[in-house]
Amino acid sequence: MEPDAAAAATHPFLGRAFRPFFLLGCAYAALLVLLWTAMWRGALPSPAWLTPPWWHAHEMLFGFVAAAIAGFLLTAAPVWTGRPALSGAPLAALVALWAAGRAVMFAAGSLPPAVVAIVDGAFLPAVALVATRTVWRTGQPRNYGIAALVALLAATNLFVHAQALGLSHIAAARGLRCAIDLAVALIVVIGGRITPAFTNNAFLRAGIEANVRSWRWLDRAAVASAALLVLADLVAPRTFVSGGVAAVAALAVAARLAGWQSLRTWRDPLVWSLHAGMAWVVVGYAIVALGDLGAGIAPNAGVHALTAGAMGAMIMAVVTRVSLGHTGRPLVLPDGVVSAYGLVHAGAVLRVGAAVLTGAASVLLLVGGLAWAAAFAVFVAKYAAILVSPRADGKPG
Repeated sequence: MEPDAAAAATHPFLGRAFRPFFLLGCAYAALLVLLWTAMWRGALPSPAWLTPPWWHAHEMLFGFVAAAIAGFLLTAAPVWTGRPALSGAPLAALVALWAAGRAVMFAAGSLPPAVVAIVDGAFLPAVALVATRTVWRTGQPRNYGIAALVALLAATNLFVHAQALGLSHIAAARGLRCAIDLAVALIVVIGGRITPAFTNNAFLRAGIEANVRSWRWLDRAAVASAALLVLADLVAPRTFVSGGVAAVAALAVAARLAGWQSLRTWRDPLVWSLHAGMAWVVVGYAIVALGDLGAGIAPNAGVHALTAGAMGAMIMAVVTRVSLGHTGRPLVLPDGVVSAYGLVHAGAVLRVGAAVLTGAASVLLLVGGLAWAAAFAVFVAKYAAILVSPRADGKPG
């Protein structure tokens, strides 16, 4: 059976990777923050795995963010390369592997740590393998780097589990920080591709005369500095070295963003949301730099600017757009979805503020967490029917 025919023969929900991973991943994000808030307030016990904050960080990164990466990459890579997309039973197996990882992480403490590590640790290597197979020998070597970043992200998960297995006393903190850096590096790479391209297309549709400028040397500088920060945070975290690299990364990403005509995008939320997500990368890198260079800023401020801010906002921007374009629908947001953008940004601002305004931290954490969770709940409510229905144009996928 030809790939398109095979996709058409499956349920629409398994037609392309973005459908199950965007829907389940975003639903998990909303649920996870609510559960974590209940654990933090003492209303629910936390799983007996390392420390509760590390469990929370792990699930946000290797549960929610990993699902978003899988959904986007395994949908976009076949478009970039012309190779068949993962669909049907193989996709269902990959989704089941992700769900199994979430189940064992909730049961951590009741299961042997080795079982938790093996089941949870299997998902990202599988994604990296599928992505590598898709981009291999396509004559597009720049795509190899994205697959490599996913493989490195998988390795950081194993670092975290190494401490749970008693093999190290420092691996978890280092692994989680490097995972954040790698996920942001993926945003820098992929955002550098899609943001100027989508912006230029939106300007053409709207008849706006504006030159969206990208320079290859600046793209390379942004990606190189983001990648170098991974290494700096591994070997010299919270030092002048990591602070200097983060400062360079902030400047490089900001300079690249300056050429993308961000201020001209305010009429189109599907476009300005991408620019806002990239702006959070600049803010996060800048706060990290200031903290590491001795400005007295709490480490959590930069970490949450990059996670709740950059990751949350960019994922929201991508899932709302890709879910329309890849289901053959017009690029027009469903009613009320703009509120999801506002909620995710408000939640991130409040979360970063809690790390700075310690006297009001409890209130800011509670309100910020609820706002952030509500953002992804809005996405699920508005997009569930789209993600489980056939394409509007009758094509497979």
